[in-house]
Amino acid sequence: MQQRYVGNSGLRVSALSLGTMSWSGDTDEQDASEILRTFIDGGGKLIDTAASYADGRAEAMVGSLLGDVVSRTEVCISTKAGMTTSDGRRTVDTSRNAMLTGLDASLARLGTDYVDIWFAQAWDGNVPLDETLSALEFALRSGRARYAGISNFNGWQSAKAAAVAGFPLVAAQAEYSLLQRKAEAELVPAVEDAGLGLMAWAPLGRGVLTGKYRGAIPAGSRAARTDSAPYVEPYLEAQPSSVVEAVAMAAKGLGRTPLDVSLSWLLSQHGVATAIVGPRTPVQAKEIMAAQLTRLPPEIARALEDVSLPG
Repeated sequence: MQQRYVGNSGLRVSALSLGTMSWSGDTDEQDASEILRTFIDGGGKLIDTAASYADGRAEAMVGSLLGDVVSRTEVCISTKAGMTTSDGRRTVDTSRNAMLTGLDASLARLGTDYVDIWFAQAWDGNVPLDETLSALEFALRSGRARYAGISNFNGWQSAKAAAVAGFPLVAAQAEYSLLQRKAEAELVPAVEDAGLGLMAWAPLGRGVLTGKYRGAIPAGSRAARTDSAPYVEPYLEAQPSSVVEAVAMAAKGLGRTPLDVSLSWLLSQHGVATAIVGPRTPVQAKEIMAAQLTRLPPEIARALEDVSLPG
């Protein structure tokens, strides 16, 4: 798998990163172990997690597999702090105290003394930006993080963070796919100007771009479950469905899968350093890692962009 630099930094990561949001929830340890091995065997390098995923249990599962399935030195690990979820309610707190306390807990769960990239997971309008950035800087200076970044910031927030930080931010995480191109308006230009690499989450449109929802909702899928259906439902409407059909048509003509076409398009976009994929099962992981990830013919790419234009 292609290895790419993250923004203007010297950090290199795999074109696909392994997201762990489903770990310790939909994905048990046995499946997680097989998914991780498939990812590593396919040339994957970066594992992305967060303190908020399953209240820290996803991080703990990653930690349990380090040294067993893969050595710590074989992988890069990114994690995030500043957000908690309790009783279905999301709380954002990126104060220095919350961030650094969260980092210590993350390192303990992961069983490592450093992470490769540490992110502030969300913008917090109640906390001065300088205070949040001071936590990131302290993590860098203390060696507990090798690089720092921001997650789910919009364009002006990202530009401001990069401008006022007294140290280099190297990455920004945001949702980006053929079904969600809002990042192109302000975020992509902002992070490119600041020298940050974009790490795109939900690059398969929350699973919809694989084509598995064409015609019906499969039993056991996220859209079939009341707890996760709201996450998928916006991408099952008429306009997104037309994009999915266009992707399926392109895939058929190219002799490739819709999954491969969707990821290949995304990885050719400006500023994108890596796409964070989140297979819930070993079968899904194998399908993802079988993707060619080669650039689409220009006329195909333009046709997909025309049909998926925001709005």
